[in-house]
Amino acid sequence: MGLLEKIHRPEDVRRLDSSRLPELAAEIRDFLVDAVSKTGGHVGPNLGVVELTIALHRVFESPRDRLLFDTGHQAYVHKLLTGRRAGFDRLRQRGGMSGYPSQAESEHDVIENSHASTALSYADGLVKAQQLTGSDGSVVAVVGDGAMTGGMAWEALNNIAACAGRPVVIVLNDNGRSYSPTVGGFASHLASLRRAAGRDSAPEPTEQGPAPQSMFESLGLTYLGPVDGHDLSALEEALGAARALARPVVVHCVTRKGYGYAPAENHTEDCFHGPGAFDPVTGASRVASDTSWTEVFGSELVKIGAERADVVALTAAMLHPTGLAEFAETYPERVFDVGIAEQHAVTSAAGLALGGLHPVVAVYATFLNRAFDQVLMDVALHRLPVTFVLDRSGVTGSDGPSHNGMWDMSMLSLVPGLRIGAPRDGARLQELLREAVDVSDAPTAVRYPKGPVPKDIDAIGKFGTMDVLARHIGLGHTSHDAEEVLLIGVGSLAGMCVEAGRLLAAQDLGVTVVDPRWVKPLDSALADAARQHRLVAVVEDNGRVGAVGDAVARLLRDAGIPTPVCTFGIPQEFLEHASRSEILTDIGLSAQSLARTIAHLVEQTSVAAHGDDWSMPLPA
Repeated sequence: MGLLEKIHRPEDVRRLDSSRLPELAAEIRDFLVDAVSKTGGHVGPNLGVVELTIALHRVFESPRDRLLFDTGHQAYVHKLLTGRRAGFDRLRQRGGMSGYPSQAESEHDVIENSHASTALSYADGLVKAQQLTGSDGSVVAVVGDGAMTGGMAWEALNNIAACAGRPVVIVLNDNGRSYSPTVGGFASHLASLRRAAGRDSAPEPTEQGPAPQSMFESLGLTYLGPVDGHDLSALEEALGAARALARPVVVHCVTRKGYGYAPAENHTEDCFHGPGAFDPVTGASRVASDTSWTEVFGSELVKIGAERADVVALTAAMLHPTGLAEFAETYPERVFDVGIAEQHAVTSAAGLALGGLHPVVAVYATFLNRAFDQVLMDVALHRLPVTFVLDRSGVTGSDGPSHNGMWDMSMLSLVPGLRIGAPRDGARLQELLREAVDVSDAPTAVRYPKGPVPKDIDAIGKFGTMDVLARHIGLGHTSHDAEEVLLIGVGSLAGMCVEAGRLLAAQDLGVTVVDPRWVKPLDSALADAARQHRLVAVVEDNGRVGAVGDAVARLLRDAGIPTPVCTFGIPQEFLEHASRSEILTDIGLSAQSLARTIAHLVEQTSVAAHGDDWSMPLPA
């Protein structure tokens, strides 16, 4: 039996003789590579924090001492040392272990944190609560250097530094990267501290030279380091010293992302930040290489860039994940990576637009949540031509509740003047992106999901600017009769609606399937189309509250059209991790489920048409 198999709780780690710790670290790395190669996951960040996490659990006593991981994708080793080894069999899969800290899994997981730059604020609040309630225990925030590019981290530091009597241990995990190399002045400052200590490249034991005063010391925080983040003895010594201090302290640990696994260390893009399944020996991907939505966007933006010198791009530390790498390679002076700082990205884009350019801000849909005020007040209020490209919209699945991009259409529907495009396929993504950057007097947004782009679906007709994708004449009807169902398929769910329309037609129901393309503002022709049908069903990959279904219902009410509207979308709850297809099936967003529910609703409308009372139930 190996050492790792004997680790069931942090006490087991503390009881180990220090001479056995390198053996434990090696077993952890072997286990991580083997386990994550089968499921995919954040292997690179965790390979880099093996020694650091062991040292944390030897110096501090979780759960009495609160360990906060920012961002939570670096917590796999923590999970192993707190008794969750068996959970890696189904990492990030239905019924299996979350890829982030989870309060439901363990008392050792304090915060369920997968949006960066927040742990210091949690720590500030926790230590204040301890002081007020008289409780004890250390509060430790493990923060990556990439997360320190976020403004919220500095807001928290400003408060932590002002209260010398509230001890917070800030463990700065400095590997010089978030997804890609960390950018900005703070990254340069850390590099200067590493150089002064002889740790600017691979952290090898070396005699520590004189260091320039750290920015943290200038704020009034105690600074320890830089410490070799792969030297267990040095880590334990530094963390022990930090614990003994009764004031806020920063322990600067220099680590290497992907450490100990050559394919990750040598992976220039992101050091295996979050790969899918891969070969554990070679590191080669085992994931099918179908063209993704992200790739279609990236390629089209390069073409637009060749035609429009005023088009520039911004990203928040996610150049490759959002598809901007090719644009950056082609037009390096026209791409701005601002770090993990979505609020700044949006208002900086506003400044670029004020300067006569057309910025394209590429972020994950879930991360636009963080910059709503900037979209509203800094961009839309000024009627600025900024295009937001929202990757991973709707259900993303395996990354869990914090990554589902299910809020963007609800939020953006509130923004005056902003237009929202939802492409159903690659061809429509290209079209809508071009239409968006052609808008010169208002902001626009184009959203699409994670995964491979589906086969293009050609329109067979038009309702105003909306595409008619299918029309099935019900039994006993003519083309001039009122049909039963107007089925509105929003964005990537339009193909599912076409299939649901076929299933309904097989039941002799008349169905018209429409893709609105632009879901804000809605084309007024939708009202005329609704008047010709007995039921309107809206299917969207967004929360059901306040998005397209609600907008359609409002449009019909304002036009005095009594046709009932039913919305099929994501329930307003935090969805547990599973595959995208599993979640969509669970919440009724499959062709079969849609057809069953819509057929039932049509039957009810037929009863109502004969004078009986009826009410439309919410879809399952």
